[in-house]
Amino acid sequence: MKITAIALYVNLDRPRAKETAERVGALAVEHGIRVGLCENEGGATAFGFPTSCTLEEADLLVTVGGDGTLLRAARLAHPLGIPILGVNTGRLGFLTEVEANDDGFAALANVFHGEVQVDERVALHAKVDGSDEVHFALNEVVVRRVTQARLAPFGLSLDGEMIAHLPSDGVIVATPTGSTAYFLSAGGPIIHPSVNALGVAGIMPHTLFARPLLVPTDARIEITCDNELSRANLETDGFVAADLRARDRVAIYRAETPVRFARVRPGAFFARLEEKLQWGVPIKSM
Repeated sequence: MKITAIALYVNLDRPRAKETAERVGALAVEHGIRVGLCENEGGATAFGFPTSCTLEEADLLVTVGGDGTLLRAARLAHPLGIPILGVNTGRLGFLTEVEANDDGFAALANVFHGEVQVDERVALHAKVDGSDEVHFALNEVVVRRVTQARLAPFGLSLDGEMIAHLPSDGVIVATPTGSTAYFLSAGGPIIHPSVNALGVAGIMPHTLFARPLLVPTDARIEITCDNELSRANLETDGFVAADLRARDRVAIYRAETPVRFARVRPGAFFARLEEKLQWGVPIKSM
């Protein structure tokens, strides 16, 4: 993959983010690569290198921050088909590719030389019945009740077939990428990125028999708010996308195009699980 221009998406609220972005930009310029800045929460800030390209012109979007930063940047990169590479200055950094240290910058130098592979990941779209707005998610879509005393069930259907009325705080639909995030905390299994499946689980289900489901990625999932549910939220990757009321219905389906990740360590999924989530590490050694 030849790289002639990159765009930076920087979370300036993260410690070391500004100096890390400056170092990434300087490294790119050293390799004859044009650099641009995305418009983000930090605003336009002087980073000490010339900005000479737009996001639309970039061959690669480099995020500086944590997983949340990368999830926000994915909303910009996905429609353009631009690969994303995350430099971690956050806490966990499960989705990011390199750390903000000497080893990470050495890996970035290789990337700028063209030594990089592209990994494609399933993304989701969600749409509220009666609305034309389509909401994007890389990790998960959640329909969640807003706090109230009375528990109300959510209707769950798959490809037009009603399969459950689930009394719970909500329902989560996760991609393989998101299976290591909120879906894991909700009791769902880890889904390998190569598996063509989505995970569906109730959040705090009020039943002894609710178990997470794995369904095909081409399935159309619908979640319906019960008549007694006064208020709920539609959330995508942790952000509130829409307010919901009783009898509202949300359709969730695979996005037509995947999200593209630039990888310096292709096929290192289980190594990442061990490194970031302590997968397979004995409790005594943690």
